[in-house]
Amino acid sequence: MRAGQADDGADGLRRFAAIWSRAIYPATATSMTRAEFEQYLVPLAQDLSDALRARPFDPRPAVGVGAALVAAHCTDPEALPRILGVIDAYLLLYCPPGDTVPTDEARAHCARLQHWTAAGFASALRERTLFEQEAISRAAMAARTEAEQALYESEARFRAVFEGASIGIGIADMDGNILEVNDALTQMFGGLEQTVRSRNVNEWVHPDDGPGTWEMQGRVARGELDHYSIEKPYLRPDGTVLWTNLTVSLLRDAAGAPRYMLALIEDITEQRLLRERLRYEATHDALTGLANRTLFFERLEEALDPADGSGSGAVRLGLCYLDLDGFKDVNDSLGHATGDLLLVAVAERLQACVTSPGQLVARIGGDEFVALIVDPADRNEVAALAELIHTALAEPISVDGRDLSVRCSIGIVEGPAGALGPAEVLRSADITMYRAKAAGGNRSALADPDADARAITRHGLTNRLPTALERGEFFVEYQPLVRLSDGSVRGAEALVRWHHPVHGRLGPDRFIPLAESTGLIVPLGRWVLAQAAQQAHDWQLLHADGPPLRVNVNLSPSQLHHPALVRETVAALAEAGLEPSAICLEITESALIGADEELLRPLRQFAELGMDIALDDFGTGYSNLASLRQLPITTLKLDRSFTLGMQHQPVDPVDVKIVDGIVQLAHTLGLSVTVEGVETGLQAEHLRVLGCDTAQGWYYARPGPPDRLHALSLVDAGSA
Repeated sequence: MRAGQADDGADGLRRFAAIWSRAIYPATATSMTRAEFEQYLVPLAQDLSDALRARPFDPRPAVGVGAALVAAHCTDPEALPRILGVIDAYLLLYCPPGDTVPTDEARAHCARLQHWTAAGFASALRERTLFEQEAISRAAMAARTEAEQALYESEARFRAVFEGASIGIGIADMDGNILEVNDALTQMFGGLEQTVRSRNVNEWVHPDDGPGTWEMQGRVARGELDHYSIEKPYLRPDGTVLWTNLTVSLLRDAAGAPRYMLALIEDITEQRLLRERLRYEATHDALTGLANRTLFFERLEEALDPADGSGSGAVRLGLCYLDLDGFKDVNDSLGHATGDLLLVAVAERLQACVTSPGQLVARIGGDEFVALIVDPADRNEVAALAELIHTALAEPISVDGRDLSVRCSIGIVEGPAGALGPAEVLRSADITMYRAKAAGGNRSALADPDADARAITRHGLTNRLPTALERGEFFVEYQPLVRLSDGSVRGAEALVRWHHPVHGRLGPDRFIPLAESTGLIVPLGRWVLAQAAQQAHDWQLLHADGPPLRVNVNLSPSQLHHPALVRETVAALAEAGLEPSAICLEITESALIGADEELLRPLRQFAELGMDIALDDFGTGYSNLASLRQLPITTLKLDRSFTLGMQHQPVDPVDVKIVDGIVQLAHTLGLSVTVEGVETGLQAEHLRVLGCDTAQGWYYARPGPPDRLHALSLVDAGSA
């Protein structure tokens, strides 16, 4: 790691720890100062950051983070939601895992770290509670020992301990008949001593008893086990549930024979409710009450792990990933409060769409929801759920007196469990959802692995673009422009290529549309122009005794909107020591259809500087031929589709007449004609006869390095 990167990482950790401290310090009972507590959080943030970027991913270090926070006295009921909230909102922002981990996978990892942090927190809190309970139990056991001794020495002393204990104490004979209970135990069961004493120990069965509870009780009753401790629920007379820490010990007489069973019972109902509340808050969305990303991934992981453990994929799953169309407009126009109310109403309708135990609806962020079906009957069941969701949202939702229409796009994934991991399933559904949205929205789309692969590749290329230029991954090749009248090289077209570290050599069709959609076409175009200008200057020095060579550079429609285009172009030419006449800018015909004067202004400025302007792909944009007189162009670059019929004998007479008409029109308007895509000598000869000025194509040469500009092959492309 470079020093700058290390500093950035350390700074991110400190900023994350500062935000974390501000969020949870008020909910702690620590004796540390605020600054000391913030410093305490830095290594915990480091543990989360390390786990986030570890390969393979292992969320278990987050258990230690949760435990460390409990150790710092972050035990208030409000602490855990604040802890998890900061991790969810800021961990990826300040401690990003880098380019090695895709965004969706990083989000999934972050969600799992939250889950394991919550698990560590809950476990440590329980251990802390158990420790305190153990102290009480030890005191109780001491009381029991003292009571046993008192039985030998003084019934009065035993009775004082028995009645004065703050925890429930009961004594039963070896058949389970309850003989004595103290007041604390009586109060736990509603205050009626007879209600407790009339029961046999073996009657206190509850459906939520843990496994092995009654086996241990039986062993104590048979004298095989001296004591056991468990967490056990009891049903009170009023129908409520009493949760307890139960310790049962065997009392023996002086000869060692079993005589009585002593039960120490501590009421932990409130602690149990607190744990359940913490669990609920950690796994449910605070706004809508739906399952959150953490619980969704738990269920998804369970579904992806076949029940039989064989990995055979016998169990299937279905997933509907939906995003509300145009929800941002609601927030922007009506406010986030209205948006929140709309999300709550949408959540209620979605919840009504799932009716079986194997179905789950979750909100995983913003206006994105998922519906999970475990082991659907077939793909039609998943599609039917998606259609049911569309129907449920079709009726306008009334919010603050306004009827708001709700539309959504849904991506559907259905298949055998175990085929993909949780992150891959969610990513496939996400990609599919965006395909549905791109197709117009308010519809569903079914996952397509090939489409997923293309989208993932496209996303990877888009993410790589900003740094590819800095890393020198782009290079320029040149394809000769040949004067048809004498076969001499008149110039070259500069064509940018990308040497991608993974995908290898990429043509402009793979990345130029991505650069245009992200705005990166402007710096990339500026770089290509600078490279081409410098190369044109080098050629001028190398061929000073020959005719000047002109370099054609493609100009993206997006670049025409860049306000500094003319100034930056002039600066690039000046830096290369090149006259404007040595450069020809190519702009596609489709980009100029219906262009207003504002868009044409930079082209007119270039023309006034003496720079040639070529109208590329002429004939594909269906422009008004009369408008050619109004454009500041000097060259028509005829699309290859008009000359395909001239490549072989017999030539297509229609193509000949079309090209002849275009050439005559262009020359009448004072424009030169360049033909691209020339692949055979026969085609080149026909174009020469028809009066075309220059041509380029594989017949002459494929694009290549600048030192091969004059190495013309003059071989038909099909036979090369």
